[in-house]
Amino acid sequence: MTSKEAFKKAKLETITLQSKEGLALLNGTQFMSSHGVYALILARRAERMALKVAALSLEAFDGLEAPFTPQIQKVRPHAGQAVVAKTIRDLLKGSKLQKVSKPQVQDPYSFRCIPQVHGASYDAWQYACKVIETEINSVTDNPTIFPDDDLIVSGGNFHGQPIALVFDYLALSIAEVGNISERRTAQLILGLRQLPEFLVAKPGLNSGFMIPQYAAAAMVSQNKMYCFNASSDSIVSSNGQEDHVSMGANAAIKLLPLLDNLYAILGVELMNGAQALALRKGEEKTSKPLQELYKEFRKVVPMVQDDVVMYKQMQDAADFVYGYQL
Repeated sequence: MTSKEAFKKAKLETITLQSKEGLALLNGTQFMSSHGVYALILARRAERMALKVAALSLEAFDGLEAPFTPQIQKVRPHAGQAVVAKTIRDLLKGSKLQKVSKPQVQDPYSFRCIPQVHGASYDAWQYACKVIETEINSVTDNPTIFPDDDLIVSGGNFHGQPIALVFDYLALSIAEVGNISERRTAQLILGLRQLPEFLVAKPGLNSGFMIPQYAAAAMVSQNKMYCFNASSDSIVSSNGQEDHVSMGANAAIKLLPLLDNLYAILGVELMNGAQALALRKGEEKTSKPLQELYKEFRKVVPMVQDDVVMYKQMQDAADFVYGYQL
């Protein structure tokens, strides 16, 4: 779609550029800023959905609610940790599965440390939001004109370092949400806690959910490559005049495939969690919010009884995670 068509569809008047405005749109951090804003919107949505999926996986794994108690969060008062723990508590409220006595004292880290890991990413995104909001409300043109002061000054506001560093930080925080999600997926297929191996009734005959975990692991590994710092790089251009650059555009661009992978990884976890919850016969015993999530997901991805081609289900699950109304 051309910009002219987009403006018409949105019922917006086209902009006629005045003197210097064309240069101003190209000469600053607009490209990397716009990518960053879009990535941050997707990341924050993914994190909210990730907590719903994590809570459902916890129920499916017969996990403990204890690690989310307020007292634990108060003695290590990181804001994100407290927010995540409360969100999980709210999602588990009213669950009959949590009222059943459990033999284990502790769960694996991928369940027990949800507040610490997801909370750290939450804090990273809050910081990124503050920096990016400042950037998109800034003047990053060069030279900068101050008509009230009758002043034209050449400066360095075009340099993308402030947001390039943030984009690399965002990349790490996005990847870690996928990393811990894949670990919960793996725990669900190991045949632990009265769940069958690979989450099928006849695991010897059927490979079940083995391949989706492969796919999630592959995407997690790919995301690690996308986490390579762009902002630590620089290259000289313009005959030595532009002798230090931020590589912020590269840092921003790689956020989008990272997020595509994250939504797919969360989709795989939701597939596994929903299957495990049904095998545990817990879909009617979990909390109301998680019952609703399960029922809506089942409209898109059915329970697996025997081996099927998983690609379509994985794609449908990723689309569901992306489009679910929070």
